[in-house]
Amino acid sequence: MRFRVLIVAGMLVVSAVGQNPPAQNQGKKSVQQIISEDPGVGKARRLLDQMIQALGGQAYMNLQDMEQQGRSYNFYHGNPSGHGSVFWRFWKWPDKDRYELTKQRDVIYIYNGDQGWEITYKGTRAEDPDELKEYLRARNYTLENVLRRWLKQPDTALFYEGTGITQDKQVDKITLINGKDKAVTLAIDQLTHLPVKKSYFVRDPQSRERDEEAEVYDNWRPEQGINTPHTIVLMHNGDITRQRFIQSVIYNQGIPDSKFTATATYVPKKR
Repeated sequence: MRFRVLIVAGMLVVSAVGQNPPAQNQGKKSVQQIISEDPGVGKARRLLDQMIQALGGQAYMNLQDMEQQGRSYNFYHGNPSGHGSVFWRFWKWPDKDRYELTKQRDVIYIYNGDQGWEITYKGTRAEDPDELKEYLRARNYTLENVLRRWLKQPDTALFYEGTGITQDKQVDKITLINGKDKAVTLAIDQLTHLPVKKSYFVRDPQSRERDEEAEVYDNWRPEQGINTPHTIVLMHNGDITRQRFIQSVIYNQGIPDSKFTATATYVPKKR
């Protein structure tokens, strides 16, 4: 609501400029001035700066690549499904990702730019378009993308949403809205200044209902000067969908681009 009020205020300013002589408008304020003078904006900016420092400061903001190894569990309607699976993940800023699953590491998913592939014993195929679209949408809301891209864009608006309790922690809540009207809310621990939860809403392509996607971070440990969550919980409309336990992580080892290349060798039959 505050964001809409500010937009309306800006429209009134533009309307006034068009109707009055320039000499009578020297005291008028732009939308950006109105937003920047909101005390909540300054507080949101300070809290984000504190969070970035807690994450590792420039070491975090300049992070180039990462290798993880851990175990992942899927959930169905909030209940565990199966016995979990080991995984290896290779990530390179800004848009390269690789997951290797099973003990044999023989199921692989690769993402590079706006393309994705699945590699199994059958060969390599382009990822299902709907699944790829879902991955690319989630990537836009990753914490790295929000802090390293959204924050640098001049049309991104910040809002302080007050305090609350998240995961039994006292938190400050901040919402960022970028120039494409995409919004993400961060709950930041008041004691450690580390993020506790990240959430955003997306429109379901079938039902057209708004769904909440969220990530909850816990078990933070410093790794090479970067604070790293070793427990990550993914949620959909309040229900747990996946839980990841990170057992080891290595940063900035110079992962080559060839790690994220693939060529489709077969096209699956349509069902």
